[in-house]
Amino acid sequence: MTMDRYVITGKQRLQGVVKTSGSKNASLPLMAATILAEGQTVLTGVPRINDILNMIEVLKNLGCKVKFERNEMTIDTSTLVENTIDEELMRKMRASNLILGPMIAKNGRVKISRPGGCAIGTRPMDQHIKGLKLLGVTIKEKHGYIEASADKLRGAEIYFDVPSVGATENIMMAAVLAEGTTIIRNAAKEPEIVDLQNLLNKMGAKVRGAGTHVIHIEGVKSLHSAEHTVIPDRIEAGTHMIAAVMTEGDVVVENVVPEHISPVIAKLRQGGADIKIDGDSVRVKHQGRFKSLDVKTLAYPGFPTDLQPQFLALLTIAEGTSIVSETIFENRFQHVAELVRMGANITVEGRTAIIRGAPNLEGTFVEATDLRAGAALFLAALAAEEGTVLERVDHIDRGYENLEEKYRTLGAKLQRVVKRD
Repeated sequence: MTMDRYVITGKQRLQGVVKTSGSKNASLPLMAATILAEGQTVLTGVPRINDILNMIEVLKNLGCKVKFERNEMTIDTSTLVENTIDEELMRKMRASNLILGPMIAKNGRVKISRPGGCAIGTRPMDQHIKGLKLLGVTIKEKHGYIEASADKLRGAEIYFDVPSVGATENIMMAAVLAEGTTIIRNAAKEPEIVDLQNLLNKMGAKVRGAGTHVIHIEGVKSLHSAEHTVIPDRIEAGTHMIAAVMTEGDVVVENVVPEHISPVIAKLRQGGADIKIDGDSVRVKHQGRFKSLDVKTLAYPGFPTDLQPQFLALLTIAEGTSIVSETIFENRFQHVAELVRMGANITVEGRTAIIRGAPNLEGTFVEATDLRAGAALFLAALAAEEGTVLERVDHIDRGYENLEEKYRTLGAKLQRVVKRD
């Protein structure tokens, strides 16, 4: 693992055009879904980031052949032989648990260790396991491993206690090859789930209702390969928009589905930003100080938890007092202590942060604790007085493609310092 750092010169006004990469959170389940198909599946627009490279290793570990050039990925699952995932790979990223559903549907059995990922709170597997059991899967949990097997999957009616994105995706992928009809109620509604439905249907599945709370799946005998382009990354797009506001810049963000980030657009406008939407591009301009406001994270289509740290960073330099309520992850305020080091005035009480805006942040040494906290500190450094050294950028590498190049093009002054062991 690299322990590289960014050295960032603050107070540089961002200006120009930046193109959003394909969605990390859509690409990972799409890659898992290729296990279900016969032949070679081609995915285009896949971002070259560490989480994707780790998922490639998971697929290769199972015996699949993967070719990844530029942003096009070809996955051949005809050579799939293995059904146990290496524990070290599972620890690197949480999304590796997405192979549970497709592996059981295709192979009848799979063994994984409990997954890792960002330490932003408990993300239990209970909804995944509950749904799979209803489809006829036998699950044994011991010594930190989950062993799942099924002679035959049968359609079922599944109600999630909470709308879990990962559980919705896993059950969709398992149910497409089950016998009969599966209905998922209280399903998550994220755009990434709609993207997964679109790929599965191109492969010959019969799925409808993704994007609503009820998804219907008619089981089919087999799936064939397909070609699919990944949706744009809504979290990356939102990050660029917040960066434009924080640096009092003028930035056009290309390759965006504006509907996917409508709560972010609404909040930026509420604080005084000028936002113009033109097809799949969004222009963000802002002058003067942003106005304070209140933000509450919610499941889609509410304000995304993955943009809460970045937006909180913006509120540290807003005029007045803001309140941020985090309802999704209990440890999603790890960036606060680092922002305070930069001169921010933030008080955290449970899942609520009270931010008293200051005119300026000050550059200093800070450390990323997780992916989105890293993005928040990156934005804070762009807006701060003087220079900032941001440690542990390996966290940022998990979710943002070509970040340095994109921001240099917009006028940011930063360099990556490679740390040698």
